[in-house]
Amino acid sequence: MRELRIIAFTQRGFALAHRLGSALPARVSRCGQPLSLAQWTKQAFSFADGLIFVGAAGIAVRAIAPHLKSKDTDPAVVVLDEKGRYVIPILSGHLGGANALAREIAALTGGEAVLTTATDVNGVFAIDDWARGQGMSVSSPAAIRRISSTLLEGGEISVSSDWYISGTPPRGVAVEVDDESADVRITLSPGGGEALYLVPRIVVLGVGCKKGVSRGQLEAAFLSLMRETQIAPQAVCRVCSIDLKRQEEGLQAFCSARRLPLETFSAQTLSRMKGAFESSDFVHSVTGVDNVCQRSALAGSRGGRLLTGKRVFPQVTMALAARPFYPTWRTEHE
Repeated sequence: MRELRIIAFTQRGFALAHRLGSALPARVSRCGQPLSLAQWTKQAFSFADGLIFVGAAGIAVRAIAPHLKSKDTDPAVVVLDEKGRYVIPILSGHLGGANALAREIAALTGGEAVLTTATDVNGVFAIDDWARGQGMSVSSPAAIRRISSTLLEGGEISVSSDWYISGTPPRGVAVEVDDESADVRITLSPGGGEALYLVPRIVVLGVGCKKGVSRGQLEAAFLSLMRETQIAPQAVCRVCSIDLKRQEEGLQAFCSARRLPLETFSAQTLSRMKGAFESSDFVHSVTGVDNVCQRSALAGSRGGRLLTGKRVFPQVTMALAARPFYPTWRTEHE
């Protein structure tokens, strides 16, 4: 679930912010009550998926300027006037979803979404916006400009995918079988070269761990597993474990640092998972189930499949599963 935060500078703007907060939904604040604009922006920039400023665009620009990092990590930032007439995405229009958020807000206020990105202005397919709508991360954001420039100039790009993409490709997009020559590659395991790699966020990380495991131990195990499997870390969409580990501080810190939701299951639920699992009598004596990491990953995959067996690290066991993925060429604006 996305985390949105709204701040308003005036009483009239605050009233509009409250209406938006109920509809989106989003957490609403009034500037200076209690946090200053600088304090609020610093906190929201670190934890929110989208920041919404109700007030002057110049104030918002100055507030976010010290926190800008890169287009693939910065959150969406949208500004609207206190009457809701004009809604302007000013940061992360495509990758962060600011353009889509602006359209959503404009529909609520009856205003106009003021989009300035070239692909939107010219009605050209935006590969990064499409990728975000399909639940994919961009592992090579520097390649976006080249792809967009080709489409804006009336050229054609080729796309290869490890999954079937339903629907009709948009104008300027050709689906390739030979992934080595494709301009855009959709895969869990990005390679090198100049291609734009899109990574579906469908991988579930199942975790079993000993009491007192540290965030550092979990991080080291995770990176080792990603290197072994050659799966991009961006592909992981959530972490799953048994209920006994819900309050494990190291696990919570690991998930928080990677901004991944933690989902836990009862031993009874895990025991109902069907598959070939690597059993442990000791684990069963402690948790009530013979395998935590594989069963948790599979439970979190919602009908998906295991990608790995149990991997054993110091204080930690891990496994990966993939959720079903059905990409389509249709966009959320159609």
